Amino acid sequence: MSGAAAAMAAVIGGTGFAAGTVTAEPGQAASPPAATAPSDGAALPGYADVVRKMRPSVVLIRTPGGLGSGVVLDDKGNIVTNAHVAGNATGFQVQLANDPQPRQARLVGSRPEGDLAVMRVDDRSGLVPASFGNSNTAQAGDLVLAVRNPLGLSGSVTEGIVSATVRAITEPASPTSPGTTLPDAIQTSAPINPGNSGGALANTEGQVIGIPTLAAASPQGGSQAQGIGFAIPSNLARDITGQIKDGHLTHTHLAATGAQVATITDPAGTPAGAASVAVTPGGPAERAALRAGDVITAVGGDRIPDTTTLAQALAGKDPGQSSRSPSTAAART
Repeated sequence: MSGAAAAMAAVIGGTGFAAGTVTAEPGQAASPPAATAPSDGAALPGYADVVRKMRPSVVLIRTPGGLGSGVVLDDKGNIVTNAHVAGNATGFQVQLANDPQPRQARLVGSRPEGDLAVMRVDDRSGLVPASFGNSNTAQAGDLVLAVRNPLGLSGSVTEGIVSATVRAITEPASPTSPGTTLPDAIQTSAPINPGNSGGALANTEGQVIGIPTLAAASPQGGSQAQGIGFAIPSNLARDITGQIKDGHLTHTHLAATGAQVATITDPAGTPAGAASVAVTPGGPAERAALRAGDVITAVGGDRIPDTTTLAQALAGKDPGQSSRSPSTAAART
């Protein structure tokens, strides 16, 4: 994915949207809209069955900062959502698609660098764990359905096409997220609206293959770019959430330098590298003899003009992997 395209990716809808944007009775979700039929009136085979299967597994999450969505992981009450949905909160209200009564939930753990979090609901009655599919089988052209809670409309469904897989996209920092680069995102045309974050991207068999996380925003004015959304693949989500539930997050699937970096420019104002501002003691940067003031210009032979490109290069590496090349040696300032 190009740097320009990556720069378009922006978090929308996880938090920051107050309840009441759509009129509904207090404590109740508005009635979900029906799936849209094709313009020629032909039936959509399998949609109704998929929606019936998925809806009970997707919940509405209310946080102090706004609304979001979540997917039921298991019969123990664990629910996966985005870390930017959970934010800094430790307590939440969870609402099932068929039950207007909110339930209390608490944070189990969060991985902001991967934008995933797990919460556990106290009242587990009526919870239906989702069926998770193999996201590695997703390919461009696949039909997908997104089940989530835009604007608080519980169990809403949209359809889309997988445009690409293994996209490296950069999520900007926000008040509830430090920002990160997601290495293997699934790009889809399924519309994403406020409150969608943390929901389910499902295949036509009713299996979750992704967790909708980002929508693209136009660089002109920041408005949403229609038909460009991104989801964390289900295989990665299951791995990370499994570690969070166990209380031992040992493999994040995301390499890091262990240094704070900032983009520098040449005299003409062109980005010329990622400068190391500070190095974490004992981290990989220090072990590789990187010092504050060094400028990273390449990783493994790939040119690094700015911090976004560096983050995307690291997203394609595994923790502990070495990426040395003659051009990787940083310039001293």
